[in-house]
Amino acid sequence: MTILTYPAIRARQSETHTVLSFAARASELMQFATIDRVARDATGQLRGFQRPQIAGHIREIRDYLEKADAILPNPIVVAFTSGITVNGPLKEGPCTVEIDIDHGPLGLVVDGQQRLTALSQVEGKDFQVLVSAVVCADDEELRRQFVLINNTRPLPKSLIYELLPTVEGLPRRLSDRSLAADLAARLNYDERSSLRGLIHQHTNPDGIIRDTAIQRVVINSASDGVMRELLRRRNGHDQCFDLISEFYRAVQTVFRDEWRGHAPKSSRLVHGAGIMAMGYVMEVLALLDGARTSLRVSDAWWGKPLGHPANGISAAEIDDIGRQFKMSTATSLLSRSTSSALFVPT
Repeated sequence: MTILTYPAIRARQSETHTVLSFAARASELMQFATIDRVARDATGQLRGFQRPQIAGHIREIRDYLEKADAILPNPIVVAFTSGITVNGPLKEGPCTVEIDIDHGPLGLVVDGQQRLTALSQVEGKDFQVLVSAVVCADDEELRRQFVLINNTRPLPKSLIYELLPTVEGLPRRLSDRSLAADLAARLNYDERSSLRGLIHQHTNPDGIIRDTAIQRVVINSASDGVMRELLRRRNGHDQCFDLISEFYRAVQTVFRDEWRGHAPKSSRLVHGAGIMAMGYVMEVLALLDGARTSLRVSDAWWGKPLGHPANGISAAEIDDIGRQFKMSTATSLLSRSTSSALFVPT
């Protein structure tokens, strides 16, 4: 008989469940725990419960774990219905855990499947992992615990995104979002910003413009637009801030009636769709006309605004403007309005 033995701590949590914590090497964890992925058999019966692997997420975890200073404080939660013996005090405190692996892994991963898969791909580093073990009476109870453990409410995305700029060594996907979150926060709190106090963030719940909409404008531009070039400059971050702030200052002037005093439910212009659509307009004006700075001018100086019926473009079309503003049609669309007068080329 092959037995893996670990010193453990038993926690007093439930009279009907045994809950333990111990540390095991990743190579050992693979011997007593497995991931039972959800599927249906030939008769349509459901088996397993874990979602499919997310390759990108696993790769990010693996790349992090390969670093010399990597840590993994979150435990892998493993549930057992058999194959585990606990020796020691009956209720709580130090104990010894014995796991029988003669018949393969009898523990099922309840939480941490992506981390476990990533650990299995790390070469030359037998990472020691914290394990939280739950001993269940039967498979039905095991499934119940899986649902309850994985049904907790996650952290709000807005909070996570606000924290990103304060964190270093992030994977590419999150580092791109970090730049966008940093600019969104600056646009929301800088006294010079035309969007000051208007962006809804975890720290500014009264804002009317979703932070994710502004972040998407930044991400799109930094990936394939004018900000990609600006960010290569020494003061590129400042220039990106100025570009967005000045553009939306002009938008507030042109679409005064559709912007002032409105919320997303009453005007699509301040809805996420309108904010992102206008981001494409910003790209066209910045790239084709070299526009950077807004003018404080009267309506009489530049004629009818973009959303005026006389220009043939209604405010209701803002929802579709992002799709319309492909480079092949942008010039002709803009020529129907006086929108290019919004900016002074630098």
